[in-house]
Amino acid sequence: MDLLQAVREAGSIAAAAKAMQLSYRHVWGELKRWEQALGQALILWEKGQAARLSPFADKLLWAERQAQARLAPQITTLHAELEKTIAMAFDPASHLLTFYASHDDALVQLQQQAAQQALHLDIRFCGSVDAIRALNEGRCVMAGFHAPATPSANSLVAQTYKPLLKRGLHKLIGFAHREQGLMVAQGNPHQLKDLKDLLKPGVRFINRPSGTGTRLLLDQWLTEAGLSPSHVCGYGDEEPSHAAVAARIASGQADTGLGIASAARLQGLDFIPLKKENYWLICLKSALNSPPVQQLQAVLASQGWIARLNQLPGYEADHTCGQVQSLKQHFPWWTPPKKRPLT
Repeated sequence: MDLLQAVREAGSIAAAAKAMQLSYRHVWGELKRWEQALGQALILWEKGQAARLSPFADKLLWAERQAQARLAPQITTLHAELEKTIAMAFDPASHLLTFYASHDDALVQLQQQAAQQALHLDIRFCGSVDAIRALNEGRCVMAGFHAPATPSANSLVAQTYKPLLKRGLHKLIGFAHREQGLMVAQGNPHQLKDLKDLLKPGVRFINRPSGTGTRLLLDQWLTEAGLSPSHVCGYGDEEPSHAAVAARIASGQADTGLGIASAARLQGLDFIPLKKENYWLICLKSALNSPPVQQLQAVLASQGWIARLNQLPGYEADHTCGQVQSLKQHFPWWTPPKKRPLT
């Protein structure tokens, strides 16, 4: 795969060999060996033109990228698990904090930042709804979820989250602002500008699974527009993460999908911002004063973390990063209706 990627980027076997610090003979031999093993041509040569990947090699390379993108959350979790096990064995003073959270690039960065300060975040990535349910069922201490910055009290988001979040029981912790938008191929060939452009003929969409905050964003728009899922070509085609959606678009298997800017940039895609949202961390009130949660708050409030977060494409540190926030203030779902004056 590295050889194929090098040939694609360099435009010739000689340049690929130089970039990989290998001999031309070795690269040539390896490509020929794999062509023989696979029974398919990997490189196409035409007189007077640079070497290029065959259609089969292109598909092979994109399939590998897609597999990596789909497995990224599990790989991150496994890496953290190994790191945590070693650290807990050799450093009794280190803390462990169990996490269920919607997959987010900033959380992966936070996991690395916290590990440097002997705080190990044992993160299991899932949808926002499943993350809060895991918290309520006692399967974790902290959950991560995202919601629009200005949620309506009558929105689908409110209907989904309100039964799961309880004032007096849950405590919000400020984390990050980020942008959700459409990820598209370079140059935006379909000239997509907003969600209604998903209805354009020939536009193939990649969705996120039910229970994810990103899926809620799309379903909310469909509800507001009076449309059914059948109006969106590809609504039933799902990928487990922003990275996996981006990989499908980059491979040409789809034209667009909802996601975050950092995932789009990693795959060389263009990004059309649509909606600002807050990514929140949440725990039970009873866990707020525990040493791991207090240490996490200190990491979040540190200048080192805030600077690191602000460098991520499409992210901005919340000014309340690490601070406990009011559910009532940020989610107006529990505000009782005003009483009518007696007549």
